[in-house]
Amino acid sequence: MVRNIRYSLAGLLGTEYIESVIAARALLTGETVEELRRIAYDEVDFYPEDFAANAERLAALTGQTVCPPFADGNSGAATDSFAKAQHSGMAPLAALGCTRIGEDGRAYFIGKSEHYHASLGHSFPGYRLLNHAALLGIPNATHNNTRGYITRLAEREIVRTANGGSAPDPADERALDRVINLETGSLAVEAGLKMMLARFYRLDATYPEPRYHGRIPIFLVMADLSGGCQANYHGTTVLTQVLRGMWPDFAAGLGEKLFRIVPVPVNDAAAFDEIIRRHDDGETKIAGFFHELVLMNYGGVKLDETFVRHTHAVCLEHDIPTMVDEIQSCMWCPEQFLFLHYGLRPDFVSVGKGFPGGQYPASRILTNRKMDSLNQFGALVTNGQEELASLAYLITMRFAAANAGHIRETGDYYHDEARKFAAAYPKLLDRIEGFGLMTTLVFHSADAAARFAKQVTAAGIDVSAQTYKAECPPAALTKLPLIASRSMAGMVLERMRAILEDMSC
Repeated sequence: MVRNIRYSLAGLLGTEYIESVIAARALLTGETVEELRRIAYDEVDFYPEDFAANAERLAALTGQTVCPPFADGNSGAATDSFAKAQHSGMAPLAALGCTRIGEDGRAYFIGKSEHYHASLGHSFPGYRLLNHAALLGIPNATHNNTRGYITRLAEREIVRTANGGSAPDPADERALDRVINLETGSLAVEAGLKMMLARFYRLDATYPEPRYHGRIPIFLVMADLSGGCQANYHGTTVLTQVLRGMWPDFAAGLGEKLFRIVPVPVNDAAAFDEIIRRHDDGETKIAGFFHELVLMNYGGVKLDETFVRHTHAVCLEHDIPTMVDEIQSCMWCPEQFLFLHYGLRPDFVSVGKGFPGGQYPASRILTNRKMDSLNQFGALVTNGQEELASLAYLITMRFAAANAGHIRETGDYYHDEARKFAAAYPKLLDRIEGFGLMTTLVFHSADAAARFAKQVTAAGIDVSAQTYKAECPPAALTKLPLIASRSMAGMVLERMRAILEDMSC
């Protein structure tokens, strides 16, 4: 059961800071201190009973036409590829909890948390504190040199959570104790990539010769089933797209002497060891190992814990930085960081999507003292320090921490029940992948995966079929919001079961 908690801005951020905000706001606007204190000390229920009950009621309407459709000829001005992929009928008119009302007037259950980022669903009551902050005049826009108190507090809380709930040991050079605030996951991952490159190339003329100057850096990524690079997804900047096999001619030119990409077979420790033996010597040096823990852009394949621990141990022995890309998985586990569940100590962790709950584009890269190598202009993004985005982080984190038990129990129930589908429908399903609420159904054929996703979506549950990559496991992806109740998860399971039963006839 989802647990409600209550906070005011003063309770979440501290009275000393809030009183300073109130004094400054009163000076600027002439509002009375008493008026402003009513806002600052107003406690907000993050998930009150009436909201929870209404969310359950709406989830029960999934697939039904609940209001008149909005028929409009506005097609926007999208590029050809975006226009081709558009489904305006499912575009939002309004949304609450796990339910979105589309322009077609139907109720949709957000079975993949919109695009994997609405961790707390829609209209989450706890985010009312964002409105309170705006009413107090707390500015969102700041500068990299004037990071506000809320952003600094969020940095500290992210670091504490990433270290298992304790402050990092200042004597430990590998402790995750540094945060760079960025806007998108692509920029967060690329910041880590640049720090790895800084061990081979100088950022600018003021830098000394790097430790591995003169050797060709090689980046390791997860391989697809054909041995290529398409299983990984670490962003949409040019260099991170090169990591996943895009821009092949450009990549080939880079590979002559600048850097190369080598794919690592999934869950194959022996193959990993051989790659290290071949490439971490002589003119080449492994510059870093990039990986997700659940490959949500490649069938939701989950990396084996023994494999991942082995690779990280080998990397530590060979001075190879490790990057755990948690843009997809962060917040969708009881610990908030899936790498903690694996028992890892990576050099870099990228986070985003789930932490700000879809309220703001706000990602972060975490690293340690050993890898802290870039100056401000090597890593910054102009709008990365927004105060309200950082407040969204704090709200989401506080609620998720209070509901770690619910996240674990509902996720285990959903995943375990979905696993029964593989045994019940072996002619359709190859296996169940993913972790907890991030559960994917892997089919034997791309056609079956596409038909299943189409029928599930027609039934009002928004899911995705991943069939667009060569050799990709044909999968239907789900990622239920953290507020999804056991009954909501059960509704999703039952509708999927009915469709699988119909397809198997």
